[in-house]
Parts: sequence; structure tokens; C-alpha cells
Amino acid sequence: MAQYYEGIGRRKESTARVRLVTGSGKFVVNEKEAAAFFTHYGDVDSILRPFSAVGQEANKYDVTVLVNGGGVTGQVDAVRLGVARALQKINEEWTSALRKKGLLTRDARVKERKKPGLKKARKAPTYTKR
Repeated sequence: MAQYYEGIGRRKESTARVRLVTGSGKFVVNEKEAAAFFTHYGDVDSILRPFSAVGQEANKYDVTVLVNGGGVTGQVDAVRLGVARALQKINEEWTSALRKKGLLTRDARVKERKKPGLKKARKAPTYTKR
């Protein structure tokens, strides 16, 4: 089997395991074509940003992704982080370029927990005077 480079990306409740192999440019997410899996406009472009940040063509690599949990936006950001981390393993010199574009920073924002006596994390029940 060919040498692959793996990167794990997380965002909110989503986790993505990304594998890069030098190849023909196939992009598979959960055994579907990337464009079929991420249907929102600009999602695939967002995922491919790490390649342009390091000056590489995305069609030089076969990308295989296993992603689960969360929603579409969280999954897109998790895959993008995983791709950036895998590229970093390919060539350590790309780290500064990826870091300057903010592609190696894990977005730590998660859903705030619900508090007792409230309807959601901060939403209070409607105040009634009588």
C-alpha cells in the first residue's frame, strides 16, 4: 500500500480523519464524492484552501475522509483542519504558511451547557408579573 499522511480535525461535535495519498485528485468523503457530500455553496472550496495556502495543486493528492458527528458547518471545518494537519506532515516547511492563514488553529468554540431554571444556556423563561 502507498504511503499516506493522516490528519485529524475537530470542530464543535464533528471529527474528521483525513488521509492524503499522492495520486490523481480523487476526493472521497464517507465513500461519496466530496461535491455530493458537501452540497452547500463554497464548502468544497473552503476544504481545499490549505492546498492553495501551501501552493500545491489539490489534484496531485487523493483525499479520503471519514467524518462523523455535528452538522454541515462543523464537518466542513473539521475536514479543513484535518487536511491542513496532513499537509503539515508531508512537509514541515509548510507549517508557517498554513499558520498565517489560520488553517492550523482548532476552533475551540462549542455549544454552551444548559443551566437549571433556564430554557437553554442563557434564555430565561418569560417573566410574568401576576
